[in-house]
Amino acid sequence: MLLSSAPIGSEIFAGICLIVISLAVILVLRYYLPLRTTPAYILVPIFFALALPTSIVFLVPIDLASSSGTDDGTRGIWLQEGALLVSWRITYWLTFGLTWFILPILAEFSDAGHRDVQAKLMYSLRSNAKYQAMVFGSGILGLIYVFISAGATPTSLKGLIMALAYVWGLILAIYLMGHGLVAIPRSLFRKANISESLRRIQASAPKIHESMEDSIERLEVLEAQVMLLSQRKTGTAMHFQEWIEELGELCNLPESRPRTTSRRLSIPAVSVPTVITENYLADLTRSLTRARHKRIRYMDEWDRLVQNSVATQAILDSAASKKLEIGASSPRASFFERLTVFTPYTRYLYYYHMVPYMRILSGGVLSVASVCIVWSEVIKLVNSNLSVISRTVVHHPNSDRGQIGFPGQMIAALWIFYMCAAALTSMTEVKVWRGRALVRRNTGYESAFWYAMQVARLSVPLSYNFMTFLTPDVYEKTVFYKFLGKLINLTPLGSGFDYLFPIFILIPVSAALFNLYGKAKRALGFSLDDESDDEENVTGYGTGGWREGRDLIEREVGGSLAHLRNPQSVASGSNGPAIAASNLGASRSSPPPRVNASVQPHVSGGEDEGFFGSFGHRVRNTIDTIETPDWIQGISEGIKKPKWMGGDDRPGHSRGEGSVTRLFGGNQDGRVRL
Repeated sequence: MLLSSAPIGSEIFAGICLIVISLAVILVLRYYLPLRTTPAYILVPIFFALALPTSIVFLVPIDLASSSGTDDGTRGIWLQEGALLVSWRITYWLTFGLTWFILPILAEFSDAGHRDVQAKLMYSLRSNAKYQAMVFGSGILGLIYVFISAGATPTSLKGLIMALAYVWGLILAIYLMGHGLVAIPRSLFRKANISESLRRIQASAPKIHESMEDSIERLEVLEAQVMLLSQRKTGTAMHFQEWIEELGELCNLPESRPRTTSRRLSIPAVSVPTVITENYLADLTRSLTRARHKRIRYMDEWDRLVQNSVATQAILDSAASKKLEIGASSPRASFFERLTVFTPYTRYLYYYHMVPYMRILSGGVLSVASVCIVWSEVIKLVNSNLSVISRTVVHHPNSDRGQIGFPGQMIAALWIFYMCAAALTSMTEVKVWRGRALVRRNTGYESAFWYAMQVARLSVPLSYNFMTFLTPDVYEKTVFYKFLGKLINLTPLGSGFDYLFPIFILIPVSAALFNLYGKAKRALGFSLDDESDDEENVTGYGTGGWREGRDLIEREVGGSLAHLRNPQSVASGSNGPAIAASNLGASRSSPPPRVNASVQPHVSGGEDEGFFGSFGHRVRNTIDTIETPDWIQGISEGIKKPKWMGGDDRPGHSRGEGSVTRLFGGNQDGRVRL
């Protein structure tokens, strides 16, 4: 059916693809938003903003095969030119309207803070007025240039609109894709090393924990303002009594966070204005909603970090017992996470041996794919025949024309999918989007609109950019080129930008590959605390960050990790370490004041410990709590310790692994039994 010359089989296949895409988008929405409580005016636009760009991944290969068949008459999945033109018009113009008008207005509408619909709409229109004014201002300059170059015609006006949207989307897409082409394979390579992966998780814990605490404190300050407002029974507050009561119900102070009661004593004094106005309550409602979502975001991020740390530590320590036990699943675990197929031994083999090699293999394959995409971006200006992507998509090289069959369509879909995945992954990693984030089942409406808008904005430029990797005699025959490409190339400036600008992908690729972001921060004197700053100091020694993170994680799980840090207790156990996933989703108690784990004294062993063991622990505690003077630290940085003092430079060989430290109770990881 796939190779039939009649389009009926292809139409059925295309219909099945649309159904599959729709179901996948619904599952994505269900993962990030509660479907039952989310209003329809939010779900429906976001659904189309995700489904329409996703369909382009399949529409581009269908368009290529429809215009480039094979010598035996087979085309893979193909459609008539009229059906393709209608599909492109519907997909493009709906995506355009969602990107530039519908989603921005609805995003500000959901974030307005007002109670009245008309007030929300006016706030949204005012918020988007400045942005639209900038767009129309640049459009006027472009309109003058287009009218001079191509004449004042309706086609020129339509071409200007489509070209400006394409240019802005391509600029953002090239930067994000360039960063993602390096970040995705590098993340797989990093996670393949279990010990370094655990160290990176611990090093990121202090920053996330501090952000969580700050978000909780910010929310408590706003809740204190609501509490003061609820106590007012006279004056202008009486006119907004119902609104104030709704804010009090939104805060839900007695039940929301009992763990923060003791911290309320440190909240600074808050005040409310004497005259309560609608704008003040709207700003307070908006700030309160944002603060609630920010708190949920960082609490969710902290919970996932603790779960990953416990699971990674259990996998690392399972090397001693050759067994890996998994305890009760978290209430938030999916069906596949609850499903138990492996035995403790096979589970150890899978997670400790197979998964790292699978990540290395996947990282290697994706690294080659990233190199091919970057090479194709650069070489297409010289000769498209040298493009690796063109060679993998266009088959039958002995023919006098480019031919694309069903295998070429599948390969093209994979290339477009990886390009889009690289760009969208970078959006979730780069923390410059005004605190917006995707949170499981608790994503804010404004954040959901914003991410959906970016998906819709990036899909068309990346898809057309992919087509330019092929030879002109192939992609110029497509309906997509006749619909969009001709209008982009309507002026010499548009065609030159389309071919020259993608070369700038080398800038984000080099920045991510050689850690230019961290070097720029270091040159400007900013603090380095994100993952990219650990390129030159993977182990984290000398920074104190991973020790503090380890301490915070152990407090969070209530000391359940203490036995995991002792290899002897793991080796003596019959079943090995267990992942206490059920404890990770439980409500937390208020953490004690943070202590720098790098100077925290080690606790002596149990009562059955001998005299020499106890004496060794006390000596080591005394040595570790002595702070080295600054002038000695400056000298010692240039002195390398001999191997007998633990100065081995082997990977993973940390401070405290020498024979001398082991005399005072140190184990192979440089830690002391608790």
